Amino acid sequence: MSLERSLTAAQGYIELDMPGDALAELDSLPGGERECEQAMQLRLFILMRSQRWDEAMAACSRLRELYPEHIAGYIHGAFCLHERGKTAEARDLLLSGPAALEEEATYFYNLACYSAVLGDLDTAMDYVKTSFVMDDKFREIARLDPDLTVIRDRL
Repeated sequence: MSLERSLTAAQGYIELDMPGDALAELDSLPGGERECEQAMQLRLFILMRSQRWDEAMAACSRLRELYPEHIAGYIHGAFCLHERGKTAEARDLLLSGPAALEEEATYFYNLACYSAVLGDLDTAMDYVKTSFVMDDKFREIARLDPDLTVIRDRL
């Protein structure tokens, strides 16, 4: 079975809310194909959607190891840490990532959330404003985000 066909099948299983089958499809790939970036990111998406945070963090760690210049392992790894209550580690992971992260509004938005949760409200405001400038959709997201409750009146 080709890589493309397996990825398409796994995506189909996800759409049918069958994460176990989607993961099994990815597991059936030969070792080298299993670690191609596309397959690894799809696995990560499934694990995060299933709230399997520890497995997702491990997948992010492997992504960072194999593809250190790509941002997914940092953005999603930090989110997984935050979901596990390790917000300071999440912030530190994002800040340790490649310079390419600074081109992503999500990077600044997530740093705003983590900073707000950690009580660094001025820094949170700076980050969230940067995310708004880069992508205005974050303005609406921020209005409902529980992580930003402490700065909501300043938005």
